[in-house]
Amino acid sequence: MATLQKIRSKGALLILFVGLALFAFIAEEGVRSLSSSRAETHQRIGEVYGKSINIQEFNDLVDEYVSVVKFTSGTENFTDEQMQQLRDQVWQTYVQNALLEHEAAELGLTVTDAEMQEIIKTGQNPMLAQTPFRNQQTGAFDVEQLNQFLTQYKSIKDQPGQPAEAIEYYTQMYNYWKFIEKTIRQQTLTNKFQSLLSKLFIANPTSVQNLFDARNNEKEALLVSLPYSAVKEEVKADESELKAKYEEMKDLFRTNQPSRDIKFIDVPVQASKADRDEIIAELQEVATQMQAENADFSNIIRKSGSIISYSALPVRRAALASDIAKEIDSMAVGTQKGPYLNIADNTQNIVRLIAKTTLPDSVQIRQIGIGGMDEAANKKTADSIMTALNAGVPFDSIAKKYNQTGEAQWITSSQYERATLDDNNLKFINTINAQAVGTTQQIKLGTGIAIVRVDDRKNMVEKYQVAVVKRPIDFSNDTFNKTYNDFSQFVASNKTPEEIEANAVKAGYMVQQRADIFSSEHNVAGLSATREAFRWIFNDDTKVGEISEIYTCGNNDHLLVVILTGKNDGKFSTLESEAVKAYVEEKVLADKKAGILQEKMEGCADIQAVAKLPGAQTDTIRHITFASPVFVPSVGGSENVLSGAVAKTAKGGFMKGVKGNAAVYAFQVINETKTDAKLDDAAKQNITAQINASNFRAASGFMRELFMKANVKDNRYLFY
Repeated sequence: MATLQKIRSKGALLILFVGLALFAFIAEEGVRSLSSSRAETHQRIGEVYGKSINIQEFNDLVDEYVSVVKFTSGTENFTDEQMQQLRDQVWQTYVQNALLEHEAAELGLTVTDAEMQEIIKTGQNPMLAQTPFRNQQTGAFDVEQLNQFLTQYKSIKDQPGQPAEAIEYYTQMYNYWKFIEKTIRQQTLTNKFQSLLSKLFIANPTSVQNLFDARNNEKEALLVSLPYSAVKEEVKADESELKAKYEEMKDLFRTNQPSRDIKFIDVPVQASKADRDEIIAELQEVATQMQAENADFSNIIRKSGSIISYSALPVRRAALASDIAKEIDSMAVGTQKGPYLNIADNTQNIVRLIAKTTLPDSVQIRQIGIGGMDEAANKKTADSIMTALNAGVPFDSIAKKYNQTGEAQWITSSQYERATLDDNNLKFINTINAQAVGTTQQIKLGTGIAIVRVDDRKNMVEKYQVAVVKRPIDFSNDTFNKTYNDFSQFVASNKTPEEIEANAVKAGYMVQQRADIFSSEHNVAGLSATREAFRWIFNDDTKVGEISEIYTCGNNDHLLVVILTGKNDGKFSTLESEAVKAYVEEKVLADKKAGILQEKMEGCADIQAVAKLPGAQTDTIRHITFASPVFVPSVGGSENVLSGAVAKTAKGGFMKGVKGNAAVYAFQVINETKTDAKLDDAAKQNITAQINASNFRAASGFMRELFMKANVKDNRYLFY
């Protein structure tokens, strides 16, 4: 009881402690939850219909696709640009499938396992023909081969101790098949959706009759054109007019994703005169070394900073850099030129023509390779083979004893001229190029020996042994630092966009503008390595009018500063876009010119009066129908507006002030006829099919509408 009383006497304090502890627990959980949520958000690479995909999930899709491309193409490594293209393809496929799967789910469309089995069983899907499971005689997909493979794969997978190479191959093949299977399922769902969509567009008898009449009711008209070029008055468009016209036409500028408008200064870092002089001085010393007797060209060129390595292999003129090939045309063997400047690639060059010889472009050989670390044993085997060959034993029969084919193969210049050859390969190529047809010899390659017979040689061509130094005129660290410091001082001294624009030219910089830059473009101003600049441009916290830090871009040879001038919410391109502004301005000016020309036509009572106006051009146009635009010879273009205007005007009727794309028109209908065509059953079927196809084509942009509806978010720029 005493204890209970103590607890009660401290009740208020205890409640406070419990409350604080409970608050601390809740707060800790809240912070943990918030941290987890933020971490998840930071890993989010995109979103479709509110469903996100994180970086790991996307990378898994990329890895899957890269594995497929490697397996089917034999390519092992990809450049950064190729990887970016592969990621783009994966993203586009992911978004398209996500959009269709969402719509299909609402419609109850699915692709069942039974349907997939039937597709595979019949083997008619074109993607199945891309698999290795094909009949050798017909080339058609063979489901039995697929089933055999799947059985073999399961057997290898379940049995321990299988060779690593076999496991790797079967795993790659299985993953490739699963990718094909998944793609066929997605493709089939897409086809179902499109098929359902196409059934929404059905031509009715009225639309068939209307199209028939639109094609076969013809009119002839006397047409007078007043081209916009005939307007002599000065016409301008002010900002208010541009904005009004933009709002009127805004739907034309709808976009699928957010964009940004920027202004930027790109400063290329270039070698100074001191840098150039230093390079020339160094290469003059290199040139002297190359002229020495018994010069070690390989070592000299390797140390010179040349981007072209030395090779003692004679090559065709076509294998040389174009500027080097041009130089050797006027050089004698043993002579040297340089250092000299090649402006085209900004390099200093030295060229020495060591030798010129006539060699075959193609050599047909057979070979037997003898390997192993025991050189004496290899030599004994090679001599034994040579004895058998000299005795008349067929080459291929001997090769088969050593598990080789010995079959003939052509070695062409293009296969090796641009490759980096080690000493063994260089020795091999030089030997077979000099070897006579019908002869066989041993070529020692390391500890091994190749027994090679030359069966044929074709196309004797001139080849050149050339020592080349091609050194880029790079800037020094001092030059980079000076360029950076000068630019940094300029940016620091001009703290607003207005100041930067006002003072850039005086400081030797140029402010450029770019509207509607999308995150999917991967770079700013065509420069590589602009990831950090992209992040800043598309960061939600970056405000319009802000100036970025200075970024080092390209191959560390460009400096970039960016001003954010506009944000597009992902619905419409803005008037800041040069292309949009130019288009809108063109329409405003056309409207003003049309107004001037329409006013001139206002006082004309008939077509003859319009024809007398200054700049008027007259055409008589036959076979005008509502279904086709009218081609106007005098303006050299077609006008859709005239089709409707003429079609609704009766014979003898006069109309003026018709505004077209290139001119303002007046016309008088002078005749109307009907063609001899009949709307029989065959014609009805044909027109019905055409209307349905036309309507479906018009609706083929449904993916764009789905994209807008799904509020697709693309954050790939944050990760790549």
